[in-house]
Amino acid sequence: MGCRNISVVMVIFILAAPALSWRMYRLRRSIDLSATNPLIPDSKLPTELVPMNYTLRLELNVERLTFEGYVKIAMTCVKRTNQINLHAHQDLHIDEESMEIWRHGDDGERHLLKIRRIDRVPKKPLLVVYFHDDFVVGGSYGARVPFKGGIWENTDGLFQGKYTLSDGEHPQEHQYFATHFRPHNARRVFPCFDEPSYKVPFKVSIVRPKGYHTLFNTELESTEPAEDDLEEDHFKVTPPISTYSLGFVVSNLSEVKCSEDGASSESPIVRVWARQELQEPMQDVQKKIKRVLDYLVDYWNVSYPLTKLDIVALPNFSAVKPADNWGLIVFKEYELQHGYYGIAQELVYQWLGSWVTPRWWSDAHVNKAVAGFLAASAAISIDSGVEFEGKWPMTTLYSIYYEFSKRYPHSRITAMKQETTCSKTELVLRMLNFTLGADTFKKGLQKTIEHREYKTFVSNDIWEALTKQAHLDNRLCESASVNEIVDSWITLDRIPMVTVIRSYAKGTATATQKLYLRERPHDVPDQEKMLWWIPLVLMRQDRLNFANTSVSKWMKKVKEVELENLPDANNFIIVNPEEIGPFPVNYDQHNWNLLANYLLTEEGRMKIPVYTRAKLLHDAWNLAYAGELSFATAFNMTLFIQYERNHLVWNPVFTFIDHIGRHIDMSAVHKKFEIYVRTLLTPLYEGLMNNQHEDEDKSTGNLRTLAKTFLCKAGYKPCVEEAQSVFKIWMDSPEPDNGNPVANQFICPVFEWGTQEEWDFGLQRVMNFPESRMKSERTYLLKTLAGCPVQAAKINRLLNLTVLENNENFTDNDISLILKMLSGSSHGYMVLFKFLQQNWDTLKLRYKDREALWDNLISSATGLFTTQEGYDMVSQLYVQHQGEFGTAEHIIEKSLKNIKEETKWSNENLPVIEEWLDNLLSHNQANGDKFMDQ
Repeated sequence: MGCRNISVVMVIFILAAPALSWRMYRLRRSIDLSATNPLIPDSKLPTELVPMNYTLRLELNVERLTFEGYVKIAMTCVKRTNQINLHAHQDLHIDEESMEIWRHGDDGERHLLKIRRIDRVPKKPLLVVYFHDDFVVGGSYGARVPFKGGIWENTDGLFQGKYTLSDGEHPQEHQYFATHFRPHNARRVFPCFDEPSYKVPFKVSIVRPKGYHTLFNTELESTEPAEDDLEEDHFKVTPPISTYSLGFVVSNLSEVKCSEDGASSESPIVRVWARQELQEPMQDVQKKIKRVLDYLVDYWNVSYPLTKLDIVALPNFSAVKPADNWGLIVFKEYELQHGYYGIAQELVYQWLGSWVTPRWWSDAHVNKAVAGFLAASAAISIDSGVEFEGKWPMTTLYSIYYEFSKRYPHSRITAMKQETTCSKTELVLRMLNFTLGADTFKKGLQKTIEHREYKTFVSNDIWEALTKQAHLDNRLCESASVNEIVDSWITLDRIPMVTVIRSYAKGTATATQKLYLRERPHDVPDQEKMLWWIPLVLMRQDRLNFANTSVSKWMKKVKEVELENLPDANNFIIVNPEEIGPFPVNYDQHNWNLLANYLLTEEGRMKIPVYTRAKLLHDAWNLAYAGELSFATAFNMTLFIQYERNHLVWNPVFTFIDHIGRHIDMSAVHKKFEIYVRTLLTPLYEGLMNNQHEDEDKSTGNLRTLAKTFLCKAGYKPCVEEAQSVFKIWMDSPEPDNGNPVANQFICPVFEWGTQEEWDFGLQRVMNFPESRMKSERTYLLKTLAGCPVQAAKINRLLNLTVLENNENFTDNDISLILKMLSGSSHGYMVLFKFLQQNWDTLKLRYKDREALWDNLISSATGLFTTQEGYDMVSQLYVQHQGEFGTAEHIIEKSLKNIKEETKWSNENLPVIEEWLDNLLSHNQANGDKFMDQ
């Protein structure tokens, strides 16, 4: 795993705590999820001085929205230097004249040091104090730095918020002041060593107006009067803590009085704070928190590290994520009222995050993945997965499959890369929990924080702890390590696919791995060198036991392994059941046929669990789309869906219908595909409609809605007729521009399958749209007017009106929206292409000074074709007007390249799809059945 050197940061930590063992701090190379983290453009401080403790006094001026105070920092010199470097935000004013720096002499007295100069580094949050003489290595030093700053409305640093309490006819406005220091915003409030590895105690005092109270990381020690109707709160000294875990809330929120069975005098004391109006809805929050705490205490095998925990439901709190201060967690109000997952995720950070802290921001992403995994485990354990409706981790998994199978994952967007990589790490943790065993995995995580309280960790500390436990429990061979396994998954922005080809006569199979690429062309550089540690967990039809997740064989970064002792040719195998690892699996044709036939039986659908049924369907379709499997096989795998009623199995089906439907909608096959969709969905929808009841779960209602939406899109007659009857109410209204009585779900079916008169009515509503109504309603109408119709006359009418006639009711933004919507289907972009072709000279002249619209027009009109016919049309346009495309020259060249690739796909797959659909439809017609018998 690379050379083991002692890092500078590690040396500092050891010198700061000399009693700690060197052996404990031997460096392990940390797997850096993003190499560097551009989202945290931090300036790492020099390492000659380390903080030992802070004393912080802060005074709030709520009228001027300012604060002032001072910070005292005790420091130790570990390497010769003549300067002090601190983080201090550019907006923080430092009183340089009043600043004092001293050395603690052997006589116990303070000896003031003469400051040579003080610099604020331009464009960096740094304060540098220079001295004439060098500091003494091993010496103790102190600094007192006065400061002033502003309280802001955004949630970085120290911010103000407001809310209104209803009080009869006289509603009252209240304000509060709170902090959000993660990841590096403590420097906005006071000068400090604002890095996670520096963990020291804080002694904090906060001056506030009377009538407010202050919540802090630790308990209130005392309150004393201050001048000008102020009071000063003094808090108990914190344990060693990182600056980002520090936090406080000054407010007049009320403590929620929970029922007796929710209250407890046991440690920790849990208190919930909210505005008065939410006292009743928050009654159960304390119980939920205690349930999660009990789960996590059992999981970590360590008590909650503090004596108290304050949970605040902060009104109008706009931060993306809660403020997870140690002992004081701040949530949005609604986050506390729904489910366990959000609460659990923040509580995990109280152990791994605050008590034991990531050494640097790169390790924080692994911390987040652990928190996500444990939060999901807690939520599933407490409420049996009701909160997730079974969607964890499938929703995340499918998005990971899609993103990492692109030629260019994340579209080169750093924020997206970090989020998807973190999600993938969470899935890898889930994989390890299965393959190492839940008990081994749990003990390994316990070892991660064992004897590490108030200290820091790097990612490899987690992997090494898991490795040691796996070796002890014989869950991993001695020559293998979790470090190697995880490294292969995290360092590659890709995922693998495994192909299993069985040799039925020998009872063996060859499993090969390679890069999974769904997006064409498959021309990713160095893909042959990409290899993973892949656990092959195997189920066999003659011994089905989905509770056994032991690994049959590891693919140890090798391209091929052999599986032995497999069943005969009458029995299927399933590799990677329940999506244990984040990778799809392909099989030989016979094994796929065995699976398809088994799922058509009631026994098969009962014995194969939901996640695995969904996986088999998902893998087959995506492998077919990637060119790894025949579409005939993928379609065969859908035949059991006629009997399926679980929303988890159906959810990927809707995605596939949409994706494949869009891809083939220019071809003659599409009409047959729509019949197939109606045949597939009608029994589902009608069954769900006939069995509606008040107590049904939310997922059933969502499944019914999805089925109806796709049926409407496929021209299901009852749906279209219902939509038209509702739409007629609007058309018959004496003042139709005053409001829209039609639900959004009915509008698209009317514009797609309804009459020209109905569509014209919608167009008039957009053109006559009153300024007084919400613009989002007009936007939705315009989107459906452009994106839903299949008739060329409707689309041409809209293009003539908006593009050629320059109707004053439509802006450039409207035109951009119309172009975007037309690119969503072949009906739209085909009409748009012909419109461009016929009106080239006029359009070229009109948009010569509107380059963005011109580029958008060329992209929408030429970029979506998928057949040879489309390629020929676009190629002819390019030749006819070569040199006239201007800024869009590269756009049409890219379009031609993409269409050529899509044409190959169409030539290979459309005949297969059409033949399968023909067989299905002729069989149905002959037998009056909805599906083929197998």
